[in-house]
Amino acid sequence: MILRKAHTSDVKALYSLERELFSSENYPLSYGSFYYHAKNSFLLLAEVDGVIAGYILVLIKRRDAKLYSIGVKDSFRGHGISKSLLLEASKHLQSLGFKKFILEVRVDNTIAISLYEKNGFKVVKSLNAFYKDGCDAYLMELNYGSEKL
Repeated sequence: MILRKAHTSDVKALYSLERELFSSENYPLSYGSFYYHAKNSFLLLAEVDGVIAGYILVLIKRRDAKLYSIGVKDSFRGHGISKSLLLEASKHLQSLGFKKFILEVRVDNTIAISLYEKNGFKVVKSLNAFYKDGCDAYLMELNYGSEKL
């Protein structure tokens, strides 16, 4: 597995993966959004044998670092790709001097919640009817210095 920053040439494959993984209720990224983020944000890919197996998108604004989206192709799940992407993103944020890393996750996404908790994230707040389908979300946070990935 190779972890690398996304390029604009990856946008078509990323958009195709996004459509496989996320329904409209989960606010999937558009083609244009991937293009923008490949140029302007921290968008990291996991590549296996030349295939984009997964990605992580972190939005960075001044003092805030937010995991906006993470996804792994079904056929590559269970191989530690999400954990590797999360760890690499976290290392990058720490190198930039960030003190915390935040995210929102559906309360019914137990697999993702487990991944985040195993890697030091804590639930700090519930967000009522956060998603288009009315599902609640948790706001989770990883504070550097108190927990490490």
